[in-house]
Amino acid sequence: MAERTSSGLLTMMLEPTPAVAMTLPAEVREKLAELELELSEGDITQKGYEKKRGKLLAPYIPQIQGVDPSLQIDNRIQASSQAVLSGSKHHKSRAANTRDERFRSDLHTEAVQAALAKYKERKMPMPSKRRSVLVQSSVEACTPPGVPVNSRVSSKIQQLLNTLKRPKRPPLREFFVDDFEELLDVQQSDPNQPRPEGQHMSPLEGEPLEVVNNWPPSLPAALQRWGTTHPKSPCLTALDNAGKPVYTLTYGKLWTRSQKLAYTLLNKLSTRNEPLLMPGDRVALVFPNNDPVMFMVAFYGCILAELVPVPIEVPLTRKDAGSQQIGFLLGSCGVTLALTTDACQKGLPKAQTGEVATFKGWPRLLWFVTDGKHVVKPPKDWHPPIREASNDIAYIEYKTSKEGSTMGITVSNAAMLAHCHALTQACGYTEAETITNVLDFKREGGLWHGVLTSVMNRMHVISIPYSLMKVNPLSWIQKVHIYKARVAVVKSRDMHWSLLAQRDQRDISLSSLRMLIVADGANPWSISSCDAFLNVFQARGLRPEVICPCASSSEAMTVAIRRPPEMGVPPPGKAVLSMGGLSHSVIRVDTEEKLSVLTVQDVGQVMPGALVCVVRVEGTPYLCQTDEVGEICMSSGCTGVAYYGLPGMTKNIFETIPVTSSGIPISDRPFTRTSLLGFVGPDSLVFIVGKMDGLMVVSGRRHNADDVVATALAVEPMKFVYRGRIAVFSVSVLHDERIVVVAEQRPDASEEDSFQWMSRVLQAIDSIHQVGVYCLALVPANTLPKAPLGGIHISETKQRFLEGALHPCNVLMCPHTCVTNLPKPRQKQPEVGPASMIVGNLVAGKRIAQACGRDVGQLEDNDQARKFLYIQDVLQWRAQATPDHPLFLVLNAKGTVASTATCLQLHKRAERVATALMGRLNTGDHVALVYPPGIDLIATFYGCLYAGCVPVTVRPPHPQNLATTLPTVKMIVEVSKSVCILTSQAIMKLLKSKEAAAAVDIKSWPMVLDTDDLPRKKTPQMYKPPTPEMLAYLDFSVSTTGILAGVKMSHAATSALCRSIKLQCELYPSRQIAICLDPYCGLGFALWCLCSVYSGHQSILVPPLELESNASLWLAAVSQYKVRVTFCSYSVMEMCTKGLGSQTEALRLRNVNLSCVRTCMVVAEERPRIALTQSFSKIFKDLGLSPRAVSTTFGCRVNVAICLQGTAGPDPTTVYVDMRALRHDRVRLVERGSPHSLPLMESGKILPGVKVIIANTETKGPLGDSHLGEVWVSSPHNATGYYTVYGEEALHADHFNTKLSFGDTQTVWARTGYLGFLRRTELTDASGERHDALYVVGSLDETLELRGMRYHPIDIETSVIRSHKSIAECAVFTWTNLLVVVVELEGSEQEALDLVALVTNVVLEEHYLIVGVVVVVDPGVIPINSRGEKQRMHLRDGFLADQLDPIYVAYNM
Repeated sequence: MAERTSSGLLTMMLEPTPAVAMTLPAEVREKLAELELELSEGDITQKGYEKKRGKLLAPYIPQIQGVDPSLQIDNRIQASSQAVLSGSKHHKSRAANTRDERFRSDLHTEAVQAALAKYKERKMPMPSKRRSVLVQSSVEACTPPGVPVNSRVSSKIQQLLNTLKRPKRPPLREFFVDDFEELLDVQQSDPNQPRPEGQHMSPLEGEPLEVVNNWPPSLPAALQRWGTTHPKSPCLTALDNAGKPVYTLTYGKLWTRSQKLAYTLLNKLSTRNEPLLMPGDRVALVFPNNDPVMFMVAFYGCILAELVPVPIEVPLTRKDAGSQQIGFLLGSCGVTLALTTDACQKGLPKAQTGEVATFKGWPRLLWFVTDGKHVVKPPKDWHPPIREASNDIAYIEYKTSKEGSTMGITVSNAAMLAHCHALTQACGYTEAETITNVLDFKREGGLWHGVLTSVMNRMHVISIPYSLMKVNPLSWIQKVHIYKARVAVVKSRDMHWSLLAQRDQRDISLSSLRMLIVADGANPWSISSCDAFLNVFQARGLRPEVICPCASSSEAMTVAIRRPPEMGVPPPGKAVLSMGGLSHSVIRVDTEEKLSVLTVQDVGQVMPGALVCVVRVEGTPYLCQTDEVGEICMSSGCTGVAYYGLPGMTKNIFETIPVTSSGIPISDRPFTRTSLLGFVGPDSLVFIVGKMDGLMVVSGRRHNADDVVATALAVEPMKFVYRGRIAVFSVSVLHDERIVVVAEQRPDASEEDSFQWMSRVLQAIDSIHQVGVYCLALVPANTLPKAPLGGIHISETKQRFLEGALHPCNVLMCPHTCVTNLPKPRQKQPEVGPASMIVGNLVAGKRIAQACGRDVGQLEDNDQARKFLYIQDVLQWRAQATPDHPLFLVLNAKGTVASTATCLQLHKRAERVATALMGRLNTGDHVALVYPPGIDLIATFYGCLYAGCVPVTVRPPHPQNLATTLPTVKMIVEVSKSVCILTSQAIMKLLKSKEAAAAVDIKSWPMVLDTDDLPRKKTPQMYKPPTPEMLAYLDFSVSTTGILAGVKMSHAATSALCRSIKLQCELYPSRQIAICLDPYCGLGFALWCLCSVYSGHQSILVPPLELESNASLWLAAVSQYKVRVTFCSYSVMEMCTKGLGSQTEALRLRNVNLSCVRTCMVVAEERPRIALTQSFSKIFKDLGLSPRAVSTTFGCRVNVAICLQGTAGPDPTTVYVDMRALRHDRVRLVERGSPHSLPLMESGKILPGVKVIIANTETKGPLGDSHLGEVWVSSPHNATGYYTVYGEEALHADHFNTKLSFGDTQTVWARTGYLGFLRRTELTDASGERHDALYVVGSLDETLELRGMRYHPIDIETSVIRSHKSIAECAVFTWTNLLVVVVELEGSEQEALDLVALVTNVVLEEHYLIVGVVVVVDPGVIPINSRGEKQRMHLRDGFLADQLDPIYVAYNM
């Protein structure tokens, strides 16, 4: 990499290309610089700037290979000569908000260009955005309708896969082995990494502090001396925004005004006749940056009154970045009073009362204005106490840590005095010198030089406010010239800005300067500013040796400073260091001009009277070797003393005891950690390579945030992002730090440009630092939180990123390239044989996992219905025995009874249907029943049985949504081979309507009969089936994976099902139960159509659709009829929870009371949704619902009712299992709340006559109860087989008759297709046996096999939904081994991109999986079936066919 020479740097900044550099006349260069400044200040638009600039350069451009300048920008990579074309445009500085410490990335653009040239332009898939989200419209944004399925999405996924196939950087170490007992940190370091080889360093001593004759015993004593002996001597000159001196404070004035304030504070402020302040109390100083005079008076007023000033920033709004933390600091310091100026007080936000508003997190403060009219002249006999400097606290300086918390650093009077002494000696300050100060006078260098040391030496300070620098970056140089200042205190930024404003440089001389103190000389990138500045201003009298970089920190104050030339010090040093070495904390001078090097300058010698050493950053503070980078520690009388009120952290930072390699303390003095990382070079010069705050340790290697910023800036950023507005920080994800880069995007950058820039930044950082970037985000211009004096507030930016409040307009995540520490993929072990399995289980004391419900044979009950083999016979018998007994009540949306049926009425209606069918159909014909939920459906069902036909219940199409619902109806009718459709007149019209014709072929419907007005005819002889094994009905349902499956239910199974439910729920004719379920399939159908007829109880039927217009319908009915047993679905429960959550009070006033409910069962074919059932119980507890009442049932296609809580038996139990073990099909119980724990609720009690066993999905052998396996079921009410499984006929033959491969090989089982486990609990059931609980974990078809492990989508989805408040719903699926996460955004679209990083983080943290694609969609896009289950496969097909209209699709690299 090119050495950072000043000339190279300047050319890039000011001239269009190196080739033209020397040919541009001086006046053209000056005009260019003026333009530059106008643009950076916003006085001219980008367009205007380019136009004017083009005009200026037009005569000179053709000299470059005759290429049109506008074209050259696009061939960026070709040659570095072209790469720097339009340099001045690219290297613009946004003066108003440039990040404080960096402006010239001198990791030269050449280095980055060379690095990028190594990568052939790889095509990464660009994210897709919906038009409305685009900042600019982009070609890729919208797809025309009718895109074929090999769509844009699938081609992008292919692109992503191709990119991911590239060999990854080898994992630096297997970071942890995912062992269930603990996560083992396996740190294998790279055997080839550089290691330090030098000897152990010895501590470095500064020259002794000289004894000065007549040195004042304290700072107040110095003020008193100058105030009385030289009252006319100037102390401080303040300037306005035009650079005019507004006021010069003399030492006499400072002395008298400070005394007045001190007297007023101590004697004139009181509360309840008590003085408000006592010596030692803390007082906040809130002064704007352009009023140094008032600040100085207030500061010294406090010191004279022996009060402790705490200077802070002026809070401009109620929620400034970091303002809350300042409030915490004030609170912990016990501050009750804030001093400010009249103008400032008027500008503060006010409450309604007119008082200053209380800011978020701030204590209640009294505000005192220190302007003249509010302070009182002290009486003649009052004098402030002037004592010798003691160890009492003099002032508290605030500092913000890397994490964003604010600490107060206490400085004692003695340390304040000693620091002034050391600075005076090191800088050779003499009495009455003039010094210009550009720094913030409230803290650090600005306070030390411009407020404290200046008063010790009666110096004259010219204070340059930040606001003036923004208007006129040359102002400080002009003041040096006008006032013949001997010393200037600046930051690199100030030097950089002044280079951009050359027009007024002509008549300036800097020859008076003997010292130009660069306060942030410790920043590795300051060297380029120093070089460039010298290069321009040497011609204006600036001597090279007067540039004096210094290193300091809030805790240690000044650590080292390059001495002025007259002190006869060794010449300055420069080091070119290998970045690779630095990342291992090793210093290697890089001789072969490599790409990745860092050039640093020294920061001079250690402070007088100080002892300095370098210690290891982590763990015990061992001394470093001489070629090793560590944290600089300093022991001296002039460092901060403590963090106020934080004794633990104070001990760690201010009382460190460095030790030698053998553990012996190097000194009996405590050391202060400076938070500077560096080493001691030749000639005892100190070199700094970074700060603890910017340190990012990724996979054991260290990277400095500033270095990464510089690399990013070297990638021709000026077209797409703002130069100073880049934040780099690391976040901890999955046991390692991950680098995040956030930049502000220019409004005129197109999507493609930004995306290309982002890809290149990733490549450059990868190439130069050998580290991957985890996330690169671009945010709209001016939206990053600002620090008080310009720059970006890093910790606040990080906070927003982690909270999902950054609102980026572009995001690129690279988890595939960065995350190299995933646990090893699981290798399947060869299965052990059956015999050893059984022996192993016995030895381990494990039971084979099997359980059964009560034995039906032994249950005595007066069950009349048992005498009948067929359900239709039961109906006929009831119609004769109890003709007027009401069986069904159907409620409408108003809660009134819409229709009823007694035993006889139902029988008569069924007879009419049978009569209509018998003339037209043959025995055994299949008939589709397409009815809304109601008594017609039940009557026609029995009519079919009477006629010997096989009914198939079908959900009617939705009139508003025929396009998607009608094809399903058609499919079921066709697949079930129905020869006739029975329906109502309204639906019959719908099936043959014009709208229907658009969705399906309406000519191919079978015969359609409407049963609304059937004639009363004499019924012929009823059909009697020859055997109970005959088919009674078909039950069709669409599974969550999108498979339409119909199962055959025989008459015997139908009766057995009814009997089992009757026994479990204790159903008798005197009972009422309420049912809020769809009546078309599974247990919902059985409860609507079969159970009341069998058991004789009355069913109150509530169609779930009616809840959409009246959410309280079901619960009101339960209360009104005092129902003890009720059934609902998850969708219904969700409607009640969401719709009625805030209305329980109103329901109570309507006398809704749920204390009658003994059991409320959710009918489901999935893992119990604990969160939903718990919130339902919690919400309706207020209406008397017992917390024990809610439970779930479990059924599936092979057996619609396996578990059901019923009325007897112990309450359902909940266990917590380790989610990581579950991925390996192991069940390990853990405590509630332990990491990775997953709560699982038992799915109700196993029904009478049902046996359950857990079997291995592959070997079909029985499992022990600590294993997850497939639930197999054996029962008289199993279905007898699939009628058809649409699309998968061959696969399912063994679902209904499977035998174990060993153990009990005789019993015939049906495979449920669900994974679960059994646990023997401590509870006893009705028979006195210990109760076996069945836990269902999820459907086998839905599981995702990733990295050899088994994942359940719901677990990943739960994590994702928890990750951000605006995620309403989530569904995951895999495509070509990539995990795709679809989230519904329930917020503004600007939040869409916040979700990408949060989703990726949470899935990595909790599931050790890398998300391949994140899709953000509108609420309601994820399809849900009638049972409230997500249809993930439909979603997948929709995504791949580009049908989701997503807000944003991110392809993670």
